Amino acid sequence: MASQPARTHVQTGPEAAAWAERLRVANINPRTGLATDYLNHFNEAVMLLEMVPDMPECAEDFLTWSPLSYAEHFTASNFKARDLAIEAYEKADPSVRAQFDHITDTMTSILSAVGSAMREVEKDTTRVRLAEQATAWVKPLIAACGGIINGGAEADIDTIMAN
Repeated sequence: MASQPARTHVQTGPEAAAWAERLRVANINPRTGLATDYLNHFNEAVMLLEMVPDMPECAEDFLTWSPLSYAEHFTASNFKARDLAIEAYEKADPSVRAQFDHITDTMTSILSAVGSAMREVEKDTTRVRLAEQATAWVKPLIAACGGIINGGAEADIDTIMAN
């Protein structure tokens, strides 16, 4: 018999319904305990990278972007229910959170590596190529994270992570 992963206390009945409603009202998915607001952190970096081909000087703006964990993002944000978002993340199903964290860690690694590379090069054409490649890698990962947040299928995530 395979051992089951440790689970946090699972609420049932009215307690679970009240928790789910608090999350729903706060724009946190009640099924996953995750909020799409965190994706804004990565969308900001992609938006800056997408501007680099037309305005290479925007690479400097991208270089001011710095990685933030889920909790750091919400702590620094104006999200109305930021403490609830952090609590829900901590209570999320460990397997869902592990998938989510794996992809967000991958995006953070890509964006950090691109930032390091951009700091090392001087040619705008090289920075443009870096920006375009990073955008092509990160945008599907943002979509995959959105799928996890909204309770999407794992098959698409496996395909994206394999490429």
